[in-house]
Amino acid sequence: MKRFYKEAATAPYEGGHGIMLDGRPVRTPARALLAVPNIGMAKAIVAEWEQQGDDIDPTSMPMTGMANAALDTIMPDIAAFAASISAYGESDMLCYRADAPDTLVARQAEQWQPLLDWASTLYNVKFAVTQGILHVAQPDATLARLHDATAAHCPFTLAALAKLVPISGSLIIGLATVECAFPLAQLWQAAELDELWQAEQWGDDDEALARRAGRHADFTLAAEFAELAKD
Repeated sequence: MKRFYKEAATAPYEGGHGIMLDGRPVRTPARALLAVPNIGMAKAIVAEWEQQGDDIDPTSMPMTGMANAALDTIMPDIAAFAASISAYGESDMLCYRADAPDTLVARQAEQWQPLLDWASTLYNVKFAVTQGILHVAQPDATLARLHDATAAHCPFTLAALAKLVPISGSLIIGLATVECAFPLAQLWQAAELDELWQAEQWGDDDEALARRAGRHADFTLAAEFAELAKD
């Protein structure tokens, strides 16, 4: 799509802030008003529209995309969307540990166990941890509380979780990210632990480096969006 506007700006809406292009409100793909909960998020979205060149590239507008998802996909049925995210808790990566070599076992315990301990304390749950890849069932009470914790978030935070959780393979890492429970670099390192380990053993190639850089960028942007949702 060719750029059809000269100026992007924010505008106050009832209960939030909208995005205006040459004085006209922006709408989502489902034709809802693109209204977000606070001025910080609105300014971040406006910046994406301002940075467009002669052609509009939706892939360069992740904040806009997550806001659209919150309004069009999540808000109509928050409970169902939260359930789809919390389902990752049934097979959270942090609960599946290596049985060898000892250095990998120790690294997983060092980086992953503090996250599980944090979630255990905050949500009053217990996790079943196993070695290997065979499925281990989590307690029903754990899954129920993780679902409730996920569903308690607003649609905009859920939009961020919808990126964070699949990228990391862990509901716990996603929840810890939106709760700002650990430094973001620590959470990303935990998410990439197995791949980084493999790279240390066998080396990296350009394709793997580019793939990891792309995931890191997406993870960071989703974390920024979650932070904006709190303002």
